[in-house]
Amino acid sequence: MADAGQTTAGPRDATAKSAEREAALVGLMALLAAASWGALWAWSTSPYARYLVHDSWDDAGALAALCRAIPQGDIVVPALLHAAAWMLMIAAMMLPTTYPLLSMVRRVTAGRPDAGRLLALVVGGFFAAWLGFGLLAHGADAALRWGAGQSAWFVANGWMVGAAVLAGAGLFQWSSLKYRCLDRCRTPFGFVNARWHGRSPPREALRIGLDHGLFCVGCCWALMATMFVVGTGNIGWMLALAAVMAAEKNLPWGRRLATPVGVALLGWAAAVVVAHA
Repeated sequence: MADAGQTTAGPRDATAKSAEREAALVGLMALLAAASWGALWAWSTSPYARYLVHDSWDDAGALAALCRAIPQGDIVVPALLHAAAWMLMIAAMMLPTTYPLLSMVRRVTAGRPDAGRLLALVVGGFFAAWLGFGLLAHGADAALRWGAGQSAWFVANGWMVGAAVLAGAGLFQWSSLKYRCLDRCRTPFGFVNARWHGRSPPREALRIGLDHGLFCVGCCWALMATMFVVGTGNIGWMLALAAVMAAEKNLPWGRRLATPVGVALLGWAAAVVVAHA
């Protein structure tokens, strides 16, 4: 009888431990997301808000002394602050959408002594992909701002860039590329199964995170680009876009958002054109 009791207790204990680990993962992600949103809000109301909004690269403001204290500080300090702001945005807006993937990785690596480290590598790869996109997006924005400063016509008609970004994001809602990438994001089991073989766990975990991040960028980059129109430090728009992208990636009816979101963005672009016509 004792043996039978031990036999049934084993699976029950394993199930209980798995549930505890799942709850810990959910709690940790919720804590990180809440901390990121809180940090973004505090930053947006601080004297350093200009670095969150990605405005006035050459205006050191309250950090003028620090910029003078280090080599090339006028470039390095603002760039680091903009990068930090971008990573906070990704932690707040995009990290919660990776829960299905992280949950699957946790199950696959359960029982390994390095399971926590492998999960951290997945997150690190995901952030690396979004950091790469952020560098490109911020660089393009900085180049546009520089170009605008060289042309009086560009200064007077800068609204065209905003209208083009909004229209492009609207049209991208119906692109096949978006939904090819979105399909990869919505199938965590197949995604992990194709990349996890256990032969080189750290490398494979990093690749899972990086690949997932790249597909996430592929389906969400256009919506994220609209932040450069409404202001990268606008907490309200961050929340709205985060909700849309999370629904697209993780909810069964997420695909149905393509038409309303696309139409709304195209209508917004048209309104901008009409307002400046």
